[in-house]
Amino acid sequence: MPTVESRVTVAAPLDEVYALARDIERFPEFMADVEDVKVLERTADRQVSRWVGVVKEFKRTIEWTEEDFWNDADHTCRFEQTEGDYTRYGGTWEFGELEGDTEVVLTVNYEYDIPLIGNLIKGLLLKKMQQNCDSMLAAIKAKAEQ
Repeated sequence: MPTVESRVTVAAPLDEVYALARDIERFPEFMADVEDVKVLERTADRQVSRWVGVVKEFKRTIEWTEEDFWNDADHTCRFEQTEGDYTRYGGTWEFGELEGDTEVVLTVNYEYDIPLIGNLIKGLLLKKMQQNCDSMLAAIKAKAEQ
């Protein structure tokens, strides 16, 4: 299963960056590739959310429902698709203090099978998934540093 990792240093306090990332329903406001996010269930450490992502190059949307497990003490989140367009999708968010700034690491493991033409676009999909993770972190950085 392909894995992509993206990391960024944000010139903002850890708790502020972590709170911004936890507020996933606001992502469409400042992330171009996220069309919609709705939280369906929420407890202190777990949430279920419905996502609609935009893939402009393919002129289509990708939809999925994921379950997130937030650990406020460790400033981490583990997420996993429960249903949707991906064959498999999951990963982790990690937030750490770095000399007064915040380092954010997003790791995504995914599988997206398209019968017959799947092998032809696997490289393109890997590139697009990396770009998407980089864009998400750049958007969080920009928003947190405003």
